[in-house]
Amino acid sequence: MIVSFSIENWMSFKNPVSFSMISTRERQHGERITKIDKYQMRILPIAALYGGNASGKTNFFKALNFVKNLVVKGTQPDSMIAVEPFRLDDLSMEKPSHFKVELLVDDTVYEFSFTITRKAVIKEKLVKITSTSEKVLYNRMNNKPNFDKSLNKDEFLHFAFRGTRNNQLFLTNSVSQNIDTFRPVYNWFKNNLILIAPDSRFGPFEYFIDEKHPLYNTMSKILPQLDTGIIHLGGEEVPFDNIPLSDQLKTRLLEEIEEGKSIRIGINNDERYIVSRIGDDLIARKLISLHKKLDGSEIKFDFSQESDGSKRIIDLLPAFLDIAESNSRKVYVIDEIDRSLHTLLTRQLIETYLDNCFSDSRSQLLITTHDILLMDQRLLRRDEMWVTERDINGVSNLFSFSEFKDVRYDKDIRKSYLLGRMGGIPRILFNA
Repeated sequence: MIVSFSIENWMSFKNPVSFSMISTRERQHGERITKIDKYQMRILPIAALYGGNASGKTNFFKALNFVKNLVVKGTQPDSMIAVEPFRLDDLSMEKPSHFKVELLVDDTVYEFSFTITRKAVIKEKLVKITSTSEKVLYNRMNNKPNFDKSLNKDEFLHFAFRGTRNNQLFLTNSVSQNIDTFRPVYNWFKNNLILIAPDSRFGPFEYFIDEKHPLYNTMSKILPQLDTGIIHLGGEEVPFDNIPLSDQLKTRLLEEIEEGKSIRIGINNDERYIVSRIGDDLIARKLISLHKKLDGSEIKFDFSQESDGSKRIIDLLPAFLDIAESNSRKVYVIDEIDRSLHTLLTRQLIETYLDNCFSDSRSQLLITTHDILLMDQRLLRRDEMWVTERDINGVSNLFSFSEFKDVRYDKDIRKSYLLGRMGGIPRILFNA
């Protein structure tokens, strides 16, 4: 779970901003708040970011995505780090950018932070936080690792650090060197943090095809209830050679797909395929949708013929079912969740997730949205609603509605928000 996230000098966020998933003392919807007794801490299961266009919502999303990619994928030798400092100030362009995230990994809190330029990692620190103390596992400064004394005698750790390039995180390099000491943090970024952009396509749609998947029956049951006209999805086997791919890519797939493995492929107009190896052959299945005809029989549609809203539902539904599982530890971050979705459907998806959140839950959902109908204290607590706001200099800020102490728990805050009393609305300068 994300405990907190801070950034500085990243895109429109020139100054330090902090985002926290630690609950305030507010009692509303308290039954769904995750309780971590070891730390005497309560963590929120959801957060919604509002704000005008170009206020910084997507830049916040991109910051999390950047951190994940830098940790998991790393950088190539001699390449620049793809950091994006604040560009409206020449001084900021020359300054490093800073990122810090506090994570609950299993039952332990870690603080991971780094300071970088496009050329190098200036600082990097990993701290293991216990209920009574903090242990700095390493603190990379001045080209030295500064390991905790419990790790300092490990010669291979020092060897791995010396082999870490200036443009690479030590966390990333340590895992590539088969060091397991810091792997729980790396694995959290790789396996638990999942980001879905507005134009994301080709999510795990194989769930709708694979009858053996544990979520297959649930999704097949829910899909007809979403008023898309689709009664169920299926897979139609097609010859691999008929998939419109370049010969070079087909050759690569033939070489790389292992026995018993499958991959997802998306083609123009949202055609979606699952390609699997069975023996020496590649078998392809194309995602199709089925609708009911007037006489009660079924008719097949290519998925490319479905509406944007239906496609968006197919992309998002596996995520919501995944985090609603009782043992889920996933954190989904969805930018512009309301894109192509009716507001009632968006709300239903969120309500269904929250209905499955309890004090021992470990999943989280972070969304950005323009849908003010979700700005409802019957749905979200004040500390679960955040606003990004850009000032006249193009600098974004981030704050929570819980900072407004005069907002009652039973107040309809949408009117105050639209009137500009809580910030985060566009400054429209022309008259209608």
